[in-house]
Amino acid sequence: MQDLANPPAGRAQPIVQARAPRYSTEWAKADVVAGLTVAAVVIPKALAYATVAGLPIQVGLYTAFLPMIIYAFLGTSRPLSVSTSATLAILTAAALGKVVPDGNLAALTTATATLTALVGITLVLASLLRLGFVANFISDPVLTGFKAGIAIVIVVDQLPKLLGIHFEKGNFVHNVYGILAGLPHLSVTTLAVGAATVGLLVTMEHLWPKAPAPLIAVAAGIAGVALLDLSSHGVGLVGKVPTGLPALTLPDQSMILALWPAAVGIALMSFTETVAAGRAFVRDDEPMPSANRELLATGAANLGGALLGAMPGGGGTTQTAVNRLAGARTQVAELVTAAGTLCTMLVLAPFIALMPHATLAAVVIVYSVGLIDPAEFRAILAIRRTEFVWALAAVVGVVLLGTLQGIVLAIAISLLALAHQVADPALHVLARKPGTRLFRATSPEHPDDEKIDGLLILRPEGRIYFANAARLGHKISHLISQADPRVIVLDLRAVFDLEYTALKMLIAAEKKTRSSGREIWLVGLTPGVMELIRRSPLHDSLGSGRMFARLEDAVAKFEAGAKAGGATPSGA
Repeated sequence: MQDLANPPAGRAQPIVQARAPRYSTEWAKADVVAGLTVAAVVIPKALAYATVAGLPIQVGLYTAFLPMIIYAFLGTSRPLSVSTSATLAILTAAALGKVVPDGNLAALTTATATLTALVGITLVLASLLRLGFVANFISDPVLTGFKAGIAIVIVVDQLPKLLGIHFEKGNFVHNVYGILAGLPHLSVTTLAVGAATVGLLVTMEHLWPKAPAPLIAVAAGIAGVALLDLSSHGVGLVGKVPTGLPALTLPDQSMILALWPAAVGIALMSFTETVAAGRAFVRDDEPMPSANRELLATGAANLGGALLGAMPGGGGTTQTAVNRLAGARTQVAELVTAAGTLCTMLVLAPFIALMPHATLAAVVIVYSVGLIDPAEFRAILAIRRTEFVWALAAVVGVVLLGTLQGIVLAIAISLLALAHQVADPALHVLARKPGTRLFRATSPEHPDDEKIDGLLILRPEGRIYFANAARLGHKISHLISQADPRVIVLDLRAVFDLEYTALKMLIAAEKKTRSSGREIWLVGLTPGVMELIRRSPLHDSLGSGRMFARLEDAVAKFEAGAKAGGATPSGA
């Protein structure tokens, strides 16, 4: 394993030396405790998420087994715990529902293996192409909205199981109507089981956050069925769960074309969640997870899981947090969690058969609601109202258009937001702080800042290129017509690149300005921008007398020329 070759610092003596990776007995104890603790959280949630995906419950166990082992050997995050998540489950359900609408078990198993393998292939290819940066294409506000939308969809999907009502599922609006129409026919006993589970989970999360709340809730549900014979009172049970290792499952080539689009979207979300969870819980003494290596690790984990019929997986924030809080030191903790899953498949499957559907639904709902972060929405609104609108658009897109369409919308909104920002670069008018040589952007907070008669100082920011040069030129022209200066100083310290189209526009603007009796001076050119200008006609037009390293030098030259006679200080 990668981590064992470079383990975290510890005082205990290594038990293996020479060429073998060093590992400490102190780390082993911490990893075993953490791994078992995480197993108590992951296994019930994986079972629940399998039902969200519309798959047999044992698929959740398969997803929490081999993918964990593979990631432990290939991943770069020490605490990251890999199985599946609510987001991936609902995306999987949408994808499988299109290729296996009748829910045929054999076809569903094959489709699941095909989808998971395609997700794995997508992630591995992205790693080989070094596309780790792609995860950054979904902005935080849009991702916040996307996850909130996913949570709403999951809650609506699971509520019928919590209430004990039945109807044919459809789109979001149809499902909401079905729930409302079915309320008079709900099962009071089923609702009581679900409500008790929700109450237990919420109480434990608040009072004993380190306790394996999902495991205790599931155990309580199974005990209630065994002791109170709840099935005779209308409480639906999971039913028989196969005991033993899963059979080898091979993908079906005929399903590839139908599942590829969904696989790409699921791969993106898997990678985004994986990197977010890995980065969120890295310690100061640990290396930051490598994005491209994480693509490879999660891709291989999905490919391996596909052979066992597992659903698409990735790193989970909740289980990773539990792993870290429980004291995990290396990825050995994940191997221990996988061993706990194996024990469940071989020994504990008969007990899982007694689990109420309402209990699983309650587990899903409680942890899915956690995807909705009102504080984050408020923070976005307080900082930028526009990005708050983007977050809401992502919510609405997921809820009304569907999860797969929602992820496309989320990416589109993020890219449009990026395009909007780069197409309208910031442009500041600078003024001098009284009694100093400090120049800063004009602001209502500094009404006494000094503007110099005849001099307009502008500071654009960012890359200036064909998509924003015209917009920037229009804003500069407007400011010039308002101020009517003799000299326009462009402070380009915040401009790191000047594209050819933009350079041509600047050359034309300088010529036009000079013909109108004004001058353009340039200040603070970066080496790259300076080299571009040096190779263009603009360099000869400006000469050394109108290009400056510092803004203070340009201002001093203008003021000296103004004192000398009020004329434009060209070439002084």
